[in-house]
Amino acid sequence: MAATVEEMRELGAELAALLRPGDLVVLSGPLGAGKTTLVQGIAEGLKVRGPITSPTFVIARVHPSLSGGPALVHVDAYRLGGGLEVDDLDLDASLEESVTVVEWGEGLVEGLADDRLEVSIGRSESGDPGEERTVALRGVGARWEGVV
Repeated sequence: MAATVEEMRELGAELAALLRPGDLVVLSGPLGAGKTTLVQGIAEGLKVRGPITSPTFVIARVHPSLSGGPALVHVDAYRLGGGLEVDDLDLDASLEESVTVVEWGEGLVEGLADDRLEVSIGRSESGDPGEERTVALRGVGARWEGVV
């Protein structure tokens, strides 16, 4: 699947239609690949309060629902040094009632849930903001069997 910036937002909105409380989404890809852009689309689809920006310096933000749906917990694990720092965030406390999306979470947050959606975003090395990205979805666990 190839996606421009606009298509990344659209993909996020489409993914939001599949998400429900308790879901964990783990995003991976290089800097500038479009992880936050994808989360913006997820947030639009979930109808949560924004704005959605990269939470690199605050690590995690909670965006409450504006429509009675689940809140969005948006995490950026880029600056986290390991599993102990993830534990300090206490993400599992809100996991059951929220949709939790973790940028840079690969290898750090898989222990939070048996089921998760892994989204891997790739892009060419040109760095052109309008270039196409390659997005791969992988569902892990019974929750995602037959969904993606």
